[in-house]
Amino acid sequence: MEGVADLLRVLGPLTTGELTERGADPGWPEELAGTRRAIRVRISGAEHWAAVEDAGRLRDALGTALPVGVPEAFTEPVKDPLGDLLARFARTHGPFTSSQAAARFGLGAAVTDGALQRLAAAGRVVQGEFHPSGIGQEWCDAAVLRRLRRRSLAALREELEPVPPAALAAFLPQWQHLGGSSLRGIDGLARAVEQLQGAPVPASALEKLILPSRVAGYAPGLLDELTTTGEVVWAGAGALPGKDGWVSLYHADAAPLLLPRPHPLELTALHESVLSALSGGYGLFFRQIADQVRATTHPEATDPRLADALWELAWSGRLTNDTLAPLRSLLGSGRTAGSTAHRARRTVPRGRYGSLTAAARTASRNGPPTVSGRWSLLPAHEPDPTHRAHALARTLLDRHGVVTRGAVAAEGVEGGFSATYRILSAFEDSGQARRGYVVEGLGAAQFAMDGAVDRLRAAAGARERADGHTAPRAMVLAAADPANAYGAALSWPEPPVGASHKPGRKAGSLVVLVDGELTLYLERGGKALLSWASEPDDPVLRAAAEALAEAGGAGMLGTITVERINGSAALTSPLSRPLEETGFHATPRGLRIRA
Repeated sequence: MEGVADLLRVLGPLTTGELTERGADPGWPEELAGTRRAIRVRISGAEHWAAVEDAGRLRDALGTALPVGVPEAFTEPVKDPLGDLLARFARTHGPFTSSQAAARFGLGAAVTDGALQRLAAAGRVVQGEFHPSGIGQEWCDAAVLRRLRRRSLAALREELEPVPPAALAAFLPQWQHLGGSSLRGIDGLARAVEQLQGAPVPASALEKLILPSRVAGYAPGLLDELTTTGEVVWAGAGALPGKDGWVSLYHADAAPLLLPRPHPLELTALHESVLSALSGGYGLFFRQIADQVRATTHPEATDPRLADALWELAWSGRLTNDTLAPLRSLLGSGRTAGSTAHRARRTVPRGRYGSLTAAARTASRNGPPTVSGRWSLLPAHEPDPTHRAHALARTLLDRHGVVTRGAVAAEGVEGGFSATYRILSAFEDSGQARRGYVVEGLGAAQFAMDGAVDRLRAAAGARERADGHTAPRAMVLAAADPANAYGAALSWPEPPVGASHKPGRKAGSLVVLVDGELTLYLERGGKALLSWASEPDDPVLRAAAEALAEAGGAGMLGTITVERINGSAALTSPLSRPLEETGFHATPRGLRIRA
């Protein structure tokens, strides 16, 4: 009987049938009425039992006739009787519509809706579309909604069974469209840029490995088409020794949101003059820039000095160009970091003096080929930090599928993982991402898109099914490629026994993954090779060697000569046999493959 009294006080008026459903004996409310602790009233055409404390609210809010003998203390008017009844209804129910609440109390929908609007203004209830089936606008108590959200997220997290780390390494290239033919032409390149935007990659690898591995039939003219029409912007992200540097791509509309702050650069008077010449907001050719700079502050500025100043500003993230032609010329003009691995082909054949003379005349008229095209300032940054953080978090989810602390740290994101974590947590609350222990060993602070989780599990299942039953699948990547999980989301494995150096995400370095496992690492310059497969007859090693030889034969690597394998001379190493059998040739210096 005391339980019935509590039910009426907590849940509000209930019929005899509703009390019976909750385990009450039909005689108990009668006993409560006999002791004046409950009253029998008629609500919405049906008899209900109500706590005597609700007598005044039911009379004033619903016009309910009260039985004789209700103590006067329980019939005193209250400030908002209908609001009290609806607030209690919301507290004890999930999301409901105005019509459902109106039917419960026998009221008109307009009256009920007005009272709920007042409760919403006070922050006691919230309005929205909460039901998965989309039944329209609903109301829900704010505390109930928080509880539903917590329990829903907990249920989703329990569904996420962690997969082995190698499954992430196998999934990431698939997620970024490597090794397939799903991306083609200008639209495919635009999608590849969309996933890559903001990720710094070595300029020497951009058009040799990174874009060709994503877009079937990639040609430099495709990227120039996007940049000259203003759809895509490229930006420097730091210079490297020699002629190389880090570069990142952006869609023009996303660039103000995603561009990082310019890299530190001690601006000289020449730098300031170049920036002033470009401050009009339009692009200028090199000769136009030179004329303005010499006419104002630096009449002595030579073409080489001015070209160096332009590239210093470009590598620091202040200038861009409407084509990548000057970048290609720069990379082909001399040795770059890791030039053996990613060297561009010569644009001017040796010994053709007529061609050289024509090139010299063109350079004299338009400036050096390393500064061709129109130069302009990069777009101004979006001033609102919230908009910038939101765009960055969404881009990270699109690029990685599963965002981890290591993946964010590897990209040098401003503010680190802690800044991104707050936005990703908000994405989880709104159902745009799922947080959980997705990949073993990477902690619980992992955020994944729904589709990414399914594909990650599929990649893990494919690895299990393929174990020992199908031919290993190998893939060659630039070590700094965002699709390479090692050195970012995943730690590098310990170097093989005898190795004299450790792997790293360096410009010019290559990795070969076999079913997600790191198998080979080719050091910048190609002289040193690390192999985690220790047996010459290992099919995994052979698959990796074949992939490396195929990439070399396709002109993606240039000419490389492997001199040492796991710290030993390549010519005498037992691991050299798979390389020789797949296309490498023995030379006095080591094992060579030529494009």
